[in-house]
Amino acid sequence: MVRNYIILLLLTVSSLWAQKPAEIGVISDNDLYTSPKNDQYYTNGIEFYYRYLSTPRKETTAKKITEFRAGQYIYAPQSVIEEDIRYHDRPYAGYLFGEAGISNYYKLENVLKMNFQLGVVGPESFAEDVQEGLHKVLGYHTVRGWQYQIQSLIGVQAEVVYAAKILRKYYSEKVDFYMQGELKAGTIWNSITVGPMMRISLNKNNLTPIYNSALYNAALRYNKDEYKGRKELFLYINPVINYQLYDATIEGSMFNDDSVVTFPLIPFRFNAEVGVKYAREKWNLSYSFNYRGKELSNNVITGYYYGSIAIGYFL
Repeated sequence: MVRNYIILLLLTVSSLWAQKPAEIGVISDNDLYTSPKNDQYYTNGIEFYYRYLSTPRKETTAKKITEFRAGQYIYAPQSVIEEDIRYHDRPYAGYLFGEAGISNYYKLENVLKMNFQLGVVGPESFAEDVQEGLHKVLGYHTVRGWQYQIQSLIGVQAEVVYAAKILRKYYSEKVDFYMQGELKAGTIWNSITVGPMMRISLNKNNLTPIYNSALYNAALRYNKDEYKGRKELFLYINPVINYQLYDATIEGSMFNDDSVVTFPLIPFRFNAEVGVKYAREKWNLSYSFNYRGKELSNNVITGYYYGSIAIGYFL
């Protein structure tokens, strides 16, 4: 069912390929992007996306973008060479998904993003195959313990993100501020996240209005000639408080207790993301350092961090 959904998603994307101004890209997350010795918890993620411009229906909306994604996330304990579950401080888990979403960018420089996902957790996510294959290619230790991964679970997820521009009287043309909130609800994650976002220009150019900026993936233009001479380089900082109600990759399914290794959540935690985005004409490039506070309760778990690299190109 999930695989058919992802295939249908890709066919839909291909049919739209030549119809609208569009962007394709890939996002790669890995803890090795921050340290060659760091390989734990959220250990790898890959997403492929296609987004295109839609026609906004309200005069207050500067831009509307429709987006499709397909991706996979992989989670593992601190030690991936210990098969004994007594040494598993986090469950093995994988999530394979397809996503469709709509983003509205308002003339007041506020943003509303809404996404829907259908996916699967468990052996059908192919996370075990991918991690074991990567370790073999890179010459790392053999991975042990995937037989204790979180068991099969269908993922149905909805996500809403809203960002509002704040402190308008105090920002300059080189710095601006937003307050961002995120709500996730579904069979895999239920959480609320709130925190400020600051954007700082790193070149001589002033900040691009948020409805044309790469910060919230709004750099697509209706007129392709506007890509000529386009340049954007900025630093962004996003510290947040995250309240976790449920995480199937840690607690297992809410409908059964088939998973052998599970843990209770730590409800409140501190997360942060610091990154640099660079855009030139038809290219978007970015790197971010991501920190995640302790997410579950045991005597070994720590906070962790990973890096994220994104490359996008306008068609």
